[in-house]
Amino acid sequence: MDTQTLTTVDTEQLALLRQRGLAIAGAGVVLGAIGVLLRPADFMPSWLIGFLFCTGLSLGSLSLLMTQHMSGGAWGLVARRIFEAGSRLLPYCLVLFLPVAIFAPRLFVWTHADAVSADLILQKKHLYLNLPFFLVRAAIYFVVWIFCATMLNQWSAQQDRGEVAVTEADTRRFRVISAPGLPIYVVLMSLAAVDWIMSLDPHWYSTIFGFIMVAGQALGALSFAVAVLALFATREPMNRVLRAGHFHDLGKLMLAFVMLWAYFSFSQFLIIWAGNLPEEITFYLRRFRGGWGLISLVIAFGHFVLPFCLLLSRDLKRRPKLLARVAWFIVAIRLIDLIWLVAPNFNPNEGGFFPVTLANVGIPLLLAGIWLFLFAQQLGKLPLVPVNDPYFKAMLLRGHEGGH
Repeated sequence: MDTQTLTTVDTEQLALLRQRGLAIAGAGVVLGAIGVLLRPADFMPSWLIGFLFCTGLSLGSLSLLMTQHMSGGAWGLVARRIFEAGSRLLPYCLVLFLPVAIFAPRLFVWTHADAVSADLILQKKHLYLNLPFFLVRAAIYFVVWIFCATMLNQWSAQQDRGEVAVTEADTRRFRVISAPGLPIYVVLMSLAAVDWIMSLDPHWYSTIFGFIMVAGQALGALSFAVAVLALFATREPMNRVLRAGHFHDLGKLMLAFVMLWAYFSFSQFLIIWAGNLPEEITFYLRRFRGGWGLISLVIAFGHFVLPFCLLLSRDLKRRPKLLARVAWFIVAIRLIDLIWLVAPNFNPNEGGFFPVTLANVGIPLLLAGIWLFLFAQQLGKLPLVPVNDPYFKAMLLRGHEGGH
């Protein structure tokens, strides 16, 4: 196949992605501004939600990129550029973290000396939950994540230029980073989930919470990648590469992550509900009362039941446009899930009907719209396919009728 054709940059679709990003950001500005005017206290919790959503997309992209380098497979080769572009936005996520660090006292009760002195549990946890150590841990997280993303992206760009990793033996360099990078990412993200979400209610804890976040990030990033691939599927150069089998494989992987997230989430719920301990059960009681109970049902149905039933269909998984609709829906549900995790700590709304405020939606949309705009810019920096990757060349030679 003509290499020049494969390295074509689809500027029209990239421009469409940038326009969508600006439109989402614009809607977020309007909703967020109105929401903050009505309830100024919602600003920082909503910023935290947006930070977690954008960081989840970037970290999910990094984890899937490392998984692809470790496992191989056509599903990862055709989506690799999307994972790389998403992972390159981790510095943007670091910038989003700065307000969280600066205004931490508005979010975390354990930063208040008077609250710690009056609470025996906070005193016991103060060795871990203190602001200096919180910031040091966050710095370590981002240094490790950005290092992994930088090395993998740097070698990938050099591979495109024919400088490194053009033979199967030399692709080992990707696995040298990915092999330790994956378990390290899981450990660090589990700690980050404790720092950034669980410690909002420092009396509550769950040993499986980090795994729920890891599975959710992978599902969100994979769904986003599928939706983006569907945009390019009928255009040069991806129409010469993508086949129904690729989307079928990606759809099966989406189904696997939907089930994995549901397994972890239900396991946490079942254990806590059966134990019925006061320090654990309050997490769910707060989210089952009032309007949050309705949001809980939406998440149970939209994050598991509906996508599970839809993704069982072989025909749907082989039709890019239909699969993309499911994928965008999952991305939206991921945002709702993060709102459900964060906002009830600041807005219990036990007697109201709809507890989600305009700021809870608008500010995350603003940050996500900027993320999407920057993602489109990053995606246009390299060809959409890794033409010099030896495994990609082998895939083309085999014809990849089934996407394997």
